[in-house]
Amino acid sequence: MTTSTFSSWASPDVLRKMPLIGALVMVLGVSACSDGYVEFPTDQQAQQSLGENVEVVVLTAQNIANFASPARGFSLTTLPGGRDWTYTVGPGDILSVIVFDHPELTLPAGPQRSAEESGFQVASDGTITYPYIGSLQASGRSAGQIRSELSSRLADFIPNPQVEVRIAAFNSQAVVVSGAVEQPNRQPLTSVALTLIEAINAAGGFADVADQRIVSIQRGGRVFSIDVQGFLEGGIAQNNPILRNGDIVNVPRRRAEEAYLLGEVARPDVVDLSREPITLTQAITRRGGLQQPRANARGVLVFRADGDITRVFQLDTSTPSGLLLGTRFVLEPRDIVYVLRSPLQRWNDTIVRLLPSVQAVRTVDDVAN
Repeated sequence: MTTSTFSSWASPDVLRKMPLIGALVMVLGVSACSDGYVEFPTDQQAQQSLGENVEVVVLTAQNIANFASPARGFSLTTLPGGRDWTYTVGPGDILSVIVFDHPELTLPAGPQRSAEESGFQVASDGTITYPYIGSLQASGRSAGQIRSELSSRLADFIPNPQVEVRIAAFNSQAVVVSGAVEQPNRQPLTSVALTLIEAINAAGGFADVADQRIVSIQRGGRVFSIDVQGFLEGGIAQNNPILRNGDIVNVPRRRAEEAYLLGEVARPDVVDLSREPITLTQAITRRGGLQQPRANARGVLVFRADGDITRVFQLDTSTPSGLLLGTRFVLEPRDIVYVLRSPLQRWNDTIVRLLPSVQAVRTVDDVAN
C-alpha cells in the first residue's frame, strides 16, 4: 500500500473525529497492504480457522431477518399506582361550594370576583370552615367525598340539601419536568389525569439532544427509567404512565452512540446511531459509497463484540441483492465496519490482524462511557 492510499482514508481530519480508533486505523492500514487472494470461506470454514472466541456470520437472505431491527429493542416499565386517577384535595386548594336554593351559604362571586377568589381555601391542617357546621376535613378526600359529608351535616339544618363541590384552584399537587425539554417547568395536577407524554409536551416537548429511551421518574424515593420511545414507536401503553403528586421527571441528554466506518469507503467517519436506526447500506451510502475501483464489494465486514465473543459479519455487495440485504442489517453502537481492498487480502489473515485492535477499542470505549 502506498502512503497516498493510506492517507486517502486515514486523514488527520478523520482521526480527529475518531480518537478512540486512531490506533485501529493504523493497524488496518498495515493490514490492507497484505497480498494474495483467496475466495471467501463459508462461515463454518471461517469459524474453524479463527477460534472459539470469534463467530463468523456470512449474511444471506436466510439469516438477514435476525439483524433487521436494533438488538436493544424497547424496554417496558410499570410504575406503582396503576392507571386510575382521582384528584384528592390538599392544603392550598380552593373549593367552590354551592347549596342550591340557599344563596346565603354560597360566597357570592360578584362581578369583580372569580370562583377562585370567592371559594374556601383548604388550610394547612387540611380543613375548611363552613357555615353552620364549622370545621370540615377536606385534605386527602375527593370533591365527591367532601360533598357527601357536607350534605349529611347540612341535613341537620336544611331539609334535603342539594350540594355541589368543585375545585376552583388546584394548588396542592404538582409534578416537575426538567432536563432536555424546551421549557422545564412545574405543572399542577388537576382532576384530569396527566400522563408522562402530556407533561413533556406541556414543557415544550423534547429538545433535540434528548434521549427519549431513558426518561427517569422519581417517585416515593425510587427512580424509574421509562422508554418513552417505546410508547411513541412501539405503542407500549405502560411507558406512558399517569403522573402522581411529587413526581420529578428528568429527560437526559442523548449520549453518543456511534459505529465506525473504515477501509475503502469514500469518506471514512463515525456514524451517529443515537437519533435513528441506520442500516449498513445507509451508512456506506451516506459516506459516499465504496471507494472505486480500490474497494472489493464482496469484502464488507462488520465487527461486533458481545461479551467475550466477537462476531464478524460478511456481506457481499457486488450484486444488487447484496445491497438489498444491507438495507436490512441494522448497525449497533460500537460496530466497526471495514471495507476490504481489491484484490482481496487473505480473508482469515485479515480478521486475525484486526481482532486485537477491535477488542482494544471496545475496552477503551467501555472505560470512557
